[in-house]
Amino acid sequence: MSASLKRLTLDEFLDWERSQELRYEFDGIQPIAMTGGGSRPHARVVIRLGAVLVSRVKPPCEPFGPELKVLTSGRVRYPDASVVYAGSDEDADVVAPTAVFEVISPSTALTDRSVKASEYATVSAIMVYVLLEQDRPEATIRRRSAAWEAETVIGYDATVDLPEIGVSIPMALIYRPT
Repeated sequence: MSASLKRLTLDEFLDWERSQELRYEFDGIQPIAMTGGGSRPHARVVIRLGAVLVSRVKPPCEPFGPELKVLTSGRVRYPDASVVYAGSDEDADVVAPTAVFEVISPSTALTDRSVKASEYATVSAIMVYVLLEQDRPEATIRRRSAAWEAETVIGYDATVDLPEIGVSIPMALIYRPT
């Protein structure tokens, strides 16, 4: 459900959203409420991913959760996790990450795989976009190149290698059986 009927500019949206209690993404036309209706599998993957990033990412990189905005070609997104090189404004709520992570939900799969992939490709700082399935140990890694190439990693024994941020993530750390 949208929060506004009037078409907003990016600056109008940012001014408006910063005064709101809830978070909203921006589709280039209107605010889209960030609903809290996630699932346990989704939340589990997000929290485990965050723990792995915090334990493995080293300076000058720094991992963040879904609280910071990424501006993409006139739109605003809140990725599930991101990794940013140090040196950015400490008070900024907008980042230009090197790595972006989204956990796929049935309701967001099309947007995450297509729309967000295209949007993140327009952000020159983003070198890698990782999509993680919520219900099985599978990751799709899209790397910056002429064709924004994709690689799929499957299985508990697999590893997501991310030289862009200097880490390798064993899938078993994210998807260990519960």
